[in-house]
Amino acid sequence: MPTFAAIDIGSNSVRLKIARLQHGRLKEIHEDREVTRLGEGVFDGGLLLPESMSETVRVLRRFNRAIQECGTDSVRVVATAALRDARNAHAFLEWVRATTGWTIEIISGIEEARLIHLGIVSNARLGASSVLLVDLGGGSCELTLSRDGQIRDTVSMPLGAVRLTGTFLKHDPPRKDELKQLQGFVTREVGRIQNRIRGARVGRVIATSGTAAALSGMAGYLARPRRRGTATPVTRETMRLIVKLITRMTLEQRQKVPGIGPRRAEIICAGAIVYADLLERCHLTAFRYSPLGLRDGILAQMAAEHDRSTRSGRAIESERWESIKRAVEHYGVDLHHALHVREAALLLFSSLKSVHQLTPEYRELLSAAAMLYEVGDYVNRNGHHRHTYYIIANSELLGYTPQERRIIGSIARYLGKSRPTPGDGPMSALSPEEQESVKKASMLLRIARALNIGRSQSVARFGVSARNGRVAMKLIAGHNASVDLEAWAIEKDRAYFREVFGRELSVAAV
Repeated sequence: MPTFAAIDIGSNSVRLKIARLQHGRLKEIHEDREVTRLGEGVFDGGLLLPESMSETVRVLRRFNRAIQECGTDSVRVVATAALRDARNAHAFLEWVRATTGWTIEIISGIEEARLIHLGIVSNARLGASSVLLVDLGGGSCELTLSRDGQIRDTVSMPLGAVRLTGTFLKHDPPRKDELKQLQGFVTREVGRIQNRIRGARVGRVIATSGTAAALSGMAGYLARPRRRGTATPVTRETMRLIVKLITRMTLEQRQKVPGIGPRRAEIICAGAIVYADLLERCHLTAFRYSPLGLRDGILAQMAAEHDRSTRSGRAIESERWESIKRAVEHYGVDLHHALHVREAALLLFSSLKSVHQLTPEYRELLSAAAMLYEVGDYVNRNGHHRHTYYIIANSELLGYTPQERRIIGSIARYLGKSRPTPGDGPMSALSPEEQESVKKASMLLRIARALNIGRSQSVARFGVSARNGRVAMKLIAGHNASVDLEAWAIEKDRAYFREVFGRELSVAAV
């Protein structure tokens, strides 16, 4: 039974969760967290403070010992807003690598939102109604609209509690002019997305992370005695009251409020103002706190990569497909043609396994490249292959890591006259093993595209076989159709096919 560890290095807190995959479900075996304020100096001065880095590394050492004691098979460490923004992030990355051996992955705000969504849908049923997920961390606030368990829209805003506190609230308790400036900034940011949220007709709001937990705890304390201790929804009216109360308190007074806690009290005012503004401007009735979060999404992703039959595996496949379809629509790709090329590419992948010997993961990457290889036309037909690589590698294709996007982009890049070489830009970002795999996958895509080169679907079906050091293709024409153009397009690449696979390729038209 594989055991996974997920570490979330946030701007305010560092969290660890270890879980074991049993019968297709993750079972938690250890959890730990500590406030280290890694982002404290970043949002004002652009630099991680030495003391914050040292404190975070100290906690990560403790996490490392726990991971070793649990016999963990795989560890994934991700960082969010603080390291996205810090100019000296590299120094921290190297410090952690030297201390623990871990390579930290700095994820985008959109990927952060996707993983949080994955963590929730993998552990709870959201139903068919429109759901808004809110994760207000130390450096950013991620909003995700979900329906039927699928992400419909997502946005990341610079509304983290540590960021806002350091930027606007300099006195204790906050002064009126400070609160006014903070409110104005929050209103401007929320105003940019409020119509999208209102238009989604949100049925319920789920909030994650420490600020939501603290506000939910305080709301429970303020509730009538008979409701204390229950999962109290935090209403719009309650948030107005909470903001009014806590912004008039000193830090010492806030620390004594049940539900807030001593460290959260330092940043709770800013976080509360964001939640109050979201509820008000987006016409939301209330939110409920969920203890699930980023680390749960990381674990779900790791479980899915180990076993795609898990609930999280199915969710990721659905995320990827929906994201690709949105990209196809956005960049004006001919969907019918893309699906035709994809079908041919996957048939080639299955039929020629003994020839290409690619890992099973490349089937999904080839499929994505087949759907997206024409996105570069959106920019310009001249140099469209280069544009295709740039768009794919830099787009937020949900469910794919940055490295997977680079591989997909590279597969789609080399369909013209240029050939993948180690010194070429896209290939230089890949390992030697990946470079060889990209050559093979790209060759398969070249043939798949050639099978419908005239976009007339003249090839009704085709067969391919490999024996005696040769690969033979048979193209069967549709009614009153000719496949001469398609056969010519494939034969044109015979020499390159031999170079990539070491096999002779023959084509017969029927």
